[in-house]
Amino acid sequence: MSRLKAGLRGTSGGRRHIVGLSEISRRLAAGETSSVILVEKALAQAAATKHVFISLRREEALNEARVSDDRRSNGHSLGPLDGIPIAVKDLIDMQGLRTTAGSCTRLTVAPALRDAPVVAAVKRQGLIAIGKTNLSEFAFSGLGLNPSFGTPTASYIKGEARAPGGSSSGSAIAVERDVVSAAIGTDTAGSIRVPSAFNGLVGFRASTNRYLMSGVHPLAATFDTLGPIARSVSDCAWMDLAMRDRGRLTLTPPSMAKVRLVVDAAMLEDGDVEPAVRDNLMHMMESLASRGAKVSYKSVGVVSEARKVISDLGWLGAYEAWQLLGDIVNGHSSALVDRRVSARLRAASLMSEQQAEKIITARRDLMAPLSLALDGALLVLPTVKHVAPKLKELEADDDYFAALNLQTLSITMIGSLLDMPGLALPSGYDDEGLATSVLISATHGKDDALLASGLAIEHALVNS
Repeated sequence: MSRLKAGLRGTSGGRRHIVGLSEISRRLAAGETSSVILVEKALAQAAATKHVFISLRREEALNEARVSDDRRSNGHSLGPLDGIPIAVKDLIDMQGLRTTAGSCTRLTVAPALRDAPVVAAVKRQGLIAIGKTNLSEFAFSGLGLNPSFGTPTASYIKGEARAPGGSSSGSAIAVERDVVSAAIGTDTAGSIRVPSAFNGLVGFRASTNRYLMSGVHPLAATFDTLGPIARSVSDCAWMDLAMRDRGRLTLTPPSMAKVRLVVDAAMLEDGDVEPAVRDNLMHMMESLASRGAKVSYKSVGVVSEARKVISDLGWLGAYEAWQLLGDIVNGHSSALVDRRVSARLRAASLMSEQQAEKIITARRDLMAPLSLALDGALLVLPTVKHVAPKLKELEADDDYFAALNLQTLSITMIGSLLDMPGLALPSGYDDEGLATSVLISATHGKDDALLASGLAIEHALVNS
């Protein structure tokens, strides 16, 4: 089985080395390339990929690239990321572009009058958004299918096409296909972490209060958050800074002796966790332990209780999504909505307000004990129990789609319920060359500590 190093380096079957943000920044500073060259290349690749982008900013992006090059030549660069192209999920407002949320029901809405604060922030750091990426309709699926705008697929997968993961499917595939080095996604129940997992990428789901959320089309306000998708923790950390309008990376990775990881043993015993997912996770933990990390295996009671809340009471995010989208599903545009999205939303309509209140109470009662249970350690789980499923089988069978969608999100929903910042890290591949992933999470608000530990983990694994 091709395992750990292949996953970490983002390579499979001789796949070429991918250049990250730091190297691009160095090349720009050294005059080895220019922003115009980078943006022209990204736009050409974007136009050549199917179903990845819903809209492109050709003229605007090229003009911003020229301005960036002028700034750099005059010694007035905005910072290390100035002039680098990125992509933004089409759930986030960008001035002059329509925010479709991946739905044909929104094709007649007016273009946004201003950038969402998170887009304005990255622009102030000089990053150039070349366009808006595809997604599951209304961001309401963990598998990434979109019958209206097409479903993007990964280039690393040989043979039959696989689901890209969702809902930030286009953002993940834009990175996987090397159109851009990083992209911004949203995450409500797993929408950054799942597509990162399926495509051998790094995805960072932030605590819900880390970024300004205005100008982001909502799905479930309790859980909606943002984050970057890239090929390394380092690139995600750089993007996190830019998304908060900060220009210098100041995180200090701890020594590996100070990295404490708690692997939830009960999850590894779950019969639905595929062997390759389990084996690659354990291999990663063995490697980290050999480099000095403190790794322990135990059943984390709060995790089990969170799973039970979701299983017994339902998913609060679906209830909130129904409150927001029910009128569309029942309105004159209902025929335009993906039938699978409609079916899941209608099912969510059966949840009562009293049931939702019980979930809210249970959530509050679980978050405090989680801090005590972990005591500063990071929680380790598989990101997804399985590798990317076959696309045709999902398109052909709605019942299979619904069941597998819930299975796909079953672990990431735990982190969302408990508002845990999480890093999805590639752990290797299965025997068919499909990516597996490990989810490392911290308690709410400990985003900086998670990213710093992620940098230490990345360095240890790449150099082991």
